[in-house]
Amino acid sequence: MDIWTVLEYAAWALSAMFAVLMLYDMVRIDTTYDNDLLTSSREGEIEAAAERHTL
Repeated sequence: MDIWTVLEYAAWALSAMFAVLMLYDMVRIDTTYDNDLLTSSREGEIEAAAERHTL
């Protein structure tokens, strides 16, 4: 096995590890926080209020 094959396997292993970590984090966040809290956007409300133009 040359160095490029080893690097390729290492890259695939890291990719799989990151995928598992993202799935774990998604499940942990989904079970910890309410969906209404996760989909609310206080910053969006502030920006929308600032964009209102009155004549």
